[in-house]
Amino acid sequence: MHSDIVIVGGGAGGLELAAKLGRKLGARQGRDRVLLVDRSPFHIWKPTLHEVAAGTLDAHQEGLSYPVLARRNHFGFALGDLAGLDRERKCIELDEIRNAEGEVLVPRRTVSYRWLVLALGSGSNVFGTPGVEHAYLLENVRDAQRFHADWLGACARAAFSESRSLSIAIVGAGATGVELSAELLEAHAELLESLSSSQRFRLDIALVEGGDRILGGLPEKISTQAETALRRKQVRVLTGTRVNEIRRGALVTPAGEIPADLIVWAAGIKAADGNARLGLETNRLHQFVVDNRLRTSDPNILALGDCAACPWGEGKTVPSRAQAAHQQADYLARVLGALLREQEVTAPFVYRDFGSLVSLGDNKGVGNLMGGLGGRNFFVEGLIAKWMYISLHLNHHRAILGTVKTVVLALARLLQQRVSGRLKLH
Repeated sequence: MHSDIVIVGGGAGGLELAAKLGRKLGARQGRDRVLLVDRSPFHIWKPTLHEVAAGTLDAHQEGLSYPVLARRNHFGFALGDLAGLDRERKCIELDEIRNAEGEVLVPRRTVSYRWLVLALGSGSNVFGTPGVEHAYLLENVRDAQRFHADWLGACARAAFSESRSLSIAIVGAGATGVELSAELLEAHAELLESLSSSQRFRLDIALVEGGDRILGGLPEKISTQAETALRRKQVRVLTGTRVNEIRRGALVTPAGEIPADLIVWAAGIKAADGNARLGLETNRLHQFVVDNRLRTSDPNILALGDCAACPWGEGKTVPSRAQAAHQQADYLARVLGALLREQEVTAPFVYRDFGSLVSLGDNKGVGNLMGGLGGRNFFVEGLIAKWMYISLHLNHHRAILGTVKTVVLALARLLQQRVSGRLKLH
C-alpha cells in the first residue's frame, strides 16, 4: 500500500489535517494521496473523555466513524496500530488486527509514503508511582468507558451500603482533574433525582495536587476562581500533597492515607515510550523533537500535537493543548498542500495562545482569553465561559464535518438529551 501523505493518529490534529488535505485534493485524488491511520474505528474529541467517564456524554452518540469521515472528506483510512518505521525505505509497518477471540483478521502490513506525519498524541505520566495499577487512567475511550461502568457499579453499591457514601480520589488538578470533579458531582446530582430518599448516598471527592495550586499552567486568577467553585461544591482540594504510593482503596501521602473507593490518575502527560524506538530524536517525555516547521530529525517526517516538542519562545515548547494541534494542522495543511504542487512554504509555524477555558459544570466555567488581542488578558466566567467552552468542541466538529452538519448534529444531541436525559446509566 502506498500514499503520498500518511498521517498516523486520528486525534484532533491528525483528523483535521487529513480532512483539510482531502477536501483540497477532492474526490478524484484525495483518497489515493492522503491516508489516515488509527487504532480505533471511531473518533472522539479527547478533551471530552471526562464527560464520557462521568456518563454525561455518550461515546456511542458522540463518536464519529473514521470511514464515514474519510468518505465525506475525500481521504483514505486504514485501521491499525503503528508497529515499526523504516526510514530508508520510507514505509511504516502496521500491527496485525485480531478479533475478540484472538484470531488474526488482518496480517501485518506495510505502507509506503513520501511524507509521514506523526500525530500519536500522549498518555499519562505516572512518575514511577508504586501501585498505579490500582488507579484508573483516562487516556482513551476504552479507559473512560471502563471507569464509567465501575463508577455506576460503585454508585449502586453505595446506595445500599450502611455508610450511604462513595469516595473518589483524583490525583492531579490540571484541567482533566478539575473538570472530572465537577462532572462527577453533576452526574451524582442527576442520579439522586432517580433514587428514593432511602437510597440516596453522599459523594466525597478529594482532588489531590502536588503543586501549590490547582490548574498550575493557567493564570492564578483562574486557579483561584476554580478552587473557590469546587470548595463550594464540597470538593476536598488538597494542594502541595505528593502521592507516594497508591494502594487498593487509598492514596498514601506524607500526611497519611486518603481513603477512596475509586482512584483516578490525572496528573501529568507523557508521549508513548515506543516513540523513542522509531529512530527519531525524542526528549525526556518521549516527544519527537521538531523544528519551527514541525520537521523531525528526518526531513520527510513531521509531527504535530501532544507527541511533538515544538519550540516556542525562549526555552519553552508549544503547550499540549487542543488549540495547538488545531493550529499545527492548519499549518501542515498549507505546507503539505504546497509540497504536493511541487512548491514550498518557507514561513515557520507560529503558535498563538488564545487562552484557556475550564468547565465547572452547572452552566459554569472560568477562563482567560489572550494572545492576538492587543497583548491583554480578558477573564470570563459563568455561563459565558461555559458556552465558549462548548464552542471549542463545536469548532472541532466544524473543521471535520462542515458548518451545516455541525449545527444539525448539535441540535440532534440537544433534542436527545431533552428526551432521554443527559446522564448515561448503562
